[in-house]
Amino acid sequence: MSEPLILAFDLGTQSMRALLINAKGEILQKVQKVFDPPYFSKHPGWAEQKPDYYWKSLCETSLALKEKSGSLWQDIIAVTSATIRDTCLCLDRDYNPLRDVILWLDDRKAENLPPVPAIAGMLFGLVGMSEGIALQRRVSHCNWVSVNEPEIWAKTDKFVFISTWLNYKFCGNLADSTASVIGHIPFDFKNRTWLKAGDIKRALWEVDDGKFFDLVEPGTILGDITAKTAEETGIQAGITYIVSGSDKGCETLGLSCLSEDKAGLSFGTTATVQLATKRYIEPTPFMPAYPSVAPGYYNPEIEIYRGYWLLSWFKREFAAKEVMEAERSGTSAEMLLDERLKEIPPGCQGLVMQPYFTPGVNMPFAKGAIIGFSDVHTRIHIYRSIIEGINFALMEGLRGMEKRGKIQVSRIYVAGGGSQSAEVCRITASQFGLPVYRIQTHEVTGIGAAMAAFVGKGIFSSYNEGIESMVHIKDEFNPDPKAHAVYEEIYGEIFAKIFDKLSPLYAKIETSKKLSGGI
Repeated sequence: MSEPLILAFDLGTQSMRALLINAKGEILQKVQKVFDPPYFSKHPGWAEQKPDYYWKSLCETSLALKEKSGSLWQDIIAVTSATIRDTCLCLDRDYNPLRDVILWLDDRKAENLPPVPAIAGMLFGLVGMSEGIALQRRVSHCNWVSVNEPEIWAKTDKFVFISTWLNYKFCGNLADSTASVIGHIPFDFKNRTWLKAGDIKRALWEVDDGKFFDLVEPGTILGDITAKTAEETGIQAGITYIVSGSDKGCETLGLSCLSEDKAGLSFGTTATVQLATKRYIEPTPFMPAYPSVAPGYYNPEIEIYRGYWLLSWFKREFAAKEVMEAERSGTSAEMLLDERLKEIPPGCQGLVMQPYFTPGVNMPFAKGAIIGFSDVHTRIHIYRSIIEGINFALMEGLRGMEKRGKIQVSRIYVAGGGSQSAEVCRITASQFGLPVYRIQTHEVTGIGAAMAAFVGKGIFSSYNEGIESMVHIKDEFNPDPKAHAVYEEIYGEIFAKIFDKLSPLYAKIETSKKLSGGI
């Protein structure tokens, strides 16, 4: 063995990655499979995927990586995986899937749910959360299955995430990391365990204790690769399998964010801002801070659900010219659009985007909006306004968390597909007024997952030691003071006021079948 390696799988919304990573944070080999399609919709707004599709994709990437890696394959000391969150799956007594996976971006809503107990309803009303709680119950997929597919719910022995099921496929143990249990399910995020039967929040979910799975801490050796899995993946049977955490949690750790002066921004399908703190700080009232991959820490987070998905939407709807030019020149449409960003001044000459395309518990009637159009604006103004709008929303989230936790962030670390754009990083630095850093690779989730596995194997004695060895700053982007002044004025005088001004109209659209496209 030349050096110990971790085989890390990264299951995202759009693709599966398999990576060989060493203790210096170097990705020695990588194979990626893009999902086509990433999900399917039996009805408008639904998003599902077959669990076997994920497993077969994992096996394909593993076998391809083995062929590509040669002798490096013999240096694997452990396997781990990080996956997308809030992916619900019903299993029977033999742990076979009873239906397809419901993904996080599925927007179906459960109707005709049994009422919450009267005392719970009264208490939710007293804290002004009645509408938010009602939405939470409706968007919880376990509730939808219990009402709409009662025969499947009756056969469901365990209600799990895709991460839980993959753990079982790897080593035969149906358990999951506390840093992966992120979704609409009765979990006590502060104490890293299931909610007790008497907890008032249990009224939100139609899940009894018998459907829960076992929980372990990140970095735990869950078992060994089974003979069957070895045959399907090419991984040697008996190699240690170690749990890590969710993709976002691993990403924040992989960015080295393990102190309160750092914030991690993820420019992915969902855009997020996460902190790492030893204190349990709710990012907004009644919203949990997630357990970190590093035990003893929490990750308060604000999500923009349709974050950099908006750029994909823009490219599909408005960037046919760049798409065709990219095909002719052998480059990417994103690179061509990035060059054009430089044509537009900070603030987009008054065009401001609010990116709340998907409602949340604290914004049950949220919609997206672009305001400030005039005859000077082009589609490239819209493109830049999307980037700036996502950042404004993340700024709002970060400043709210700083205020609630009495925290002062001084450095921003970025990951996700959007972070590969230097121009996006420069815009971000100027908007936040803080230095922005990129590390040595954009495969940050894999770095964080591998770090958990190295800690689990004892290669590192702590996560801070792992960060020192595996995370290296490659690029630094400093804010432009003049641009920051423009952004501060737009944020305070315009962006921060848009939602409250338009919220009654959003509610009207949402509650009117005629306005929302219904009959």
